[in-house]
Amino acid sequence: MWPQFWQWFSDPSNQEFLLGVVIGTVLGLVISRLARHLKGTKRSKVLPAEGDEAFFKGIQYILSNHPDLAIEEFTKSVQINSDTIETYVALGNLYRSKGNIEKAIRIRQSIILRPHLDEQIKLRALVDLGQDYRKGGFLSRALETFAEVLQKDPLHVETLQAVEKIYVEMRGWEKAFETRQRIARLTKEKGSHAHVLAHYQTEIGKVYLSRGDGSNAKTSFQKASSIDEACVDAYLHLGDLYFQKGEYKKAMGAWKRVTEVAPQFTFLAYKRLEGSYASMDNLKPVEQFLRECAGSNADAFTHMALARCLYNEGNYVHALRELDSALDLDPSYWEARRFKGEILLKEGMMQEALTAYQDLLAHLKVPYLKFQCVNCGFKPSELQWQCPQCKEWDTIQLVDMGRTRSGSETNLSESKPVGQGQEKTENRS
Repeated sequence: MWPQFWQWFSDPSNQEFLLGVVIGTVLGLVISRLARHLKGTKRSKVLPAEGDEAFFKGIQYILSNHPDLAIEEFTKSVQINSDTIETYVALGNLYRSKGNIEKAIRIRQSIILRPHLDEQIKLRALVDLGQDYRKGGFLSRALETFAEVLQKDPLHVETLQAVEKIYVEMRGWEKAFETRQRIARLTKEKGSHAHVLAHYQTEIGKVYLSRGDGSNAKTSFQKASSIDEACVDAYLHLGDLYFQKGEYKKAMGAWKRVTEVAPQFTFLAYKRLEGSYASMDNLKPVEQFLRECAGSNADAFTHMALARCLYNEGNYVHALRELDSALDLDPSYWEARRFKGEILLKEGMMQEALTAYQDLLAHLKVPYLKFQCVNCGFKPSELQWQCPQCKEWDTIQLVDMGRTRSGSETNLSESKPVGQGQEKTENRS
């Protein structure tokens, strides 16, 4: 049995399940028995032997990954001795983990309605009830229950964290921001919260922007970048705002900050430039911006973006030179090869174009950009600021395809998430 158990236990999701159930069970056991001991009532006596046996059998079944049998034993324990709060807590946790939210809720409610219930036990039951409501999708009820907990204990960090998650699910960014601020004050770890607070503020700005309120949107984006100077999403959208207003120099300044704080994500700024050439009479500011980027961050993306700009200016010769520079840095950059072929065809250089497209065919099998979450390993098809699987912010990174192709293990462009450790959305770019 033990080899199978360890194989099951090696799965992080099973570890989380087991930890939650055991913590809930042990916490209920300790609080309940301690409360009865302090009150000096008759209920402080040791549980009947038969009830204890069923209870501890239930624990053993949890550890051996047999939740259905654990539920059966805990139910027996309750039938023998209905005063054992810890057994009800364990049952509620098991029903929640099995997805039987209705039964879990009924158990929490039965605990809360008990007369002369210790306040700490009632508070724990309320927290668990709120978690049951949340998992069942009853978000309004969950918020009401958590509000009751916070009224009794305003410093209850676990509840504040649950409330924050609900506001994020509901896209209530302002309330999520306020709740995260409260958590930061209580935990006294402001730096570790900065990158998340900045993302919330950026999302608030996007909401303003969708309503046509550019002034408040601008304030939110600027506030986000002041909270965390490495918040890429804030600079991108601030640049968008300036660009829409025709303030091109300010837009370039905002996007240039991306190249300074997170050079691996400069391609996000370049993508924005590519869609703007038709609306600009003078592309010299863009060219100057890209040349400055090329001087400080000479990567294939930068040379490609500069080539596009020069092409739109009609400077095909220098565009080809930039494409050659991009391919020198990364020969597998198939998009650069394709663009080079387009220019050569347009210039009537048929033999050179044929050579360029022959080189292109060898590199079409592998997508150039790949992303992976450094926290849970999830691989999205495009960059997202919040991982859709583990829900952490700034953990999705660009996979270093050059190192991967060289035969080493998959490498990420940064050793740690953007923003974290630097004091440092719709979640998509």
